[in-house]
Amino acid sequence: MNSSDVQSLVEVTRGPIVECIHFGSIAVVDTNGRLIAAVGNPETVTYLRSSAKPFQALPFVERGGPEHFGLTDRELAILCASHHGTDAHVAVIQAIHRKLGVSADDLLCGMHPPEDAATAERMLKDGEPNSPLRHNCSGKHTGMLAHALLRGLPTADYINPTHPVQQTIFQTFSEMTGVPVEQMPLGTDGCSAPVFAVPLRAAAWAFAQLADPSALPEPRRSALQHIFRAMTTYPEMIAAPGAFDTVLMQVGAGKILTKGGAEGYQAIALLPGACGPESPAYGITIKIADGDASGRARSIVAVEVLHQLGALASAQLAALSAFDRRPQYNWRHISVGEIRPIFKLPF
Repeated sequence: MNSSDVQSLVEVTRGPIVECIHFGSIAVVDTNGRLIAAVGNPETVTYLRSSAKPFQALPFVERGGPEHFGLTDRELAILCASHHGTDAHVAVIQAIHRKLGVSADDLLCGMHPPEDAATAERMLKDGEPNSPLRHNCSGKHTGMLAHALLRGLPTADYINPTHPVQQTIFQTFSEMTGVPVEQMPLGTDGCSAPVFAVPLRAAAWAFAQLADPSALPEPRRSALQHIFRAMTTYPEMIAAPGAFDTVLMQVGAGKILTKGGAEGYQAIALLPGACGPESPAYGITIKIADGDASGRARSIVAVEVLHQLGALASAQLAALSAFDRRPQYNWRHISVGEIRPIFKLPF
């Protein structure tokens, strides 16, 4: 991201001094693709990373994949997830694998330690070997395998950008964003699957349509509704208890879908009526320019955007206090400063 493309979004203080500033951009878009509000540059082209997962699952869902394999909504949710590798997450992935007739050996996502600290500590203590099932993208990769099996396609190299599964995903996302496939820069994600970049505004439009696909033809309309319902009904599958995506969807009570991605990306879909009785559906995309390794900036920006849009009541804001404007503590839990949003959405 160029310095001219970003605006200061969050500042961190220590005593009377602003010690750190997180810069970035925000786009808020309706289902017609109209830009409702923006901070920074909404035309910034950047990778969605894991925020793209609902749309990577979309062509499988609209081809009737969940019904064909008898997948539950909980299982569909984890296909769209960046789960934290708990035993509960692994059990759901294994249940899907039994239905598909595949195993962890078929996944091409690689391995990393579970993001859930308690699980990682237990595995280390017990000498339990790691597995690709613990990878936060194992659900996405399972979905890609299922997509290939559904169509009778080869499964050995399902992440190759030239594989029909990936080509279909590219085309589907192109249709959702209005960006031609040849204009979407491609890269390789941390899990080795292809990743694509589009302007923040275009990605926000896709999320607006995820929240309200009523203008789209079948089977896409029903598939998007199915994905939205699965993710918001089982938010514990999308990340983990206490994680931002999971907590925000629990607090949102079925009206707010959110999906984070690496390097400071956050995407949100708001149902019609989420911001008031007459409010339309909105898609929101956020990019923190420095990558936000701690995750503190994008969550506080997301909560502030929802607050300014009127999507959160006072009780909901209270339930999100761990992710909102808050004190900064040192190791003795002494308040030494504050982390706070410093932007206003220009409607």
